[in-house]
Amino acid sequence: MKDSEAQALIGCCGLYCGLCNKYQSKAPSRCLGCKLGEQHSWCTIWKCCVEKHGFETCAECREIFNCTIFLRRKVVEWIPAAANLRRIEEVGLESWLREQEDRQALLEELLQNYNEGRSMSFYCKACAKMSIDSITQAVEKARENLASEKVDTSDVKSRARILKAVMHTIAAETNIDLS
Repeated sequence: MKDSEAQALIGCCGLYCGLCNKYQSKAPSRCLGCKLGEQHSWCTIWKCCVEKHGFETCAECREIFNCTIFLRRKVVEWIPAAANLRRIEEVGLESWLREQEDRQALLEELLQNYNEGRSMSFYCKACAKMSIDSITQAVEKARENLASEKVDTSDVKSRARILKAVMHTIAAETNIDLS
């Protein structure tokens, strides 16, 4: 992914559009991403962050975690927007963006190889909430389980079932709710 494409997927609220099921959808009504679509007419966070203050993300604002606009946001509820903004403050926007690109690459692998048509939202949620190492570990463990159970490579339903079970187990071990 080109840098300009990745930059365009950064929502000022802390959402990374590449991990959102509304962005990943292939439906005609899919979202194009916070900076690529026409959402700005209704997004109060974007209006405050970009139009009013000239920021790229809310992480640049000293009042972010006391901001009533941010606190009552209506973004995808399972995307850890506040944690993402804290991470941006901690490591900087460019490093955070690289992490999100790695997450998106993992998500796209899951969607290509383990999606039976009903798992996109689950994989988006898992890739947004779990660590990159945990996601990678889950894929490796699922591959081991698939081999030991001799699952046919064309059996996408079984591949999805096994990977989701492994992801639930790893998430539970790290107190992450994927329900």
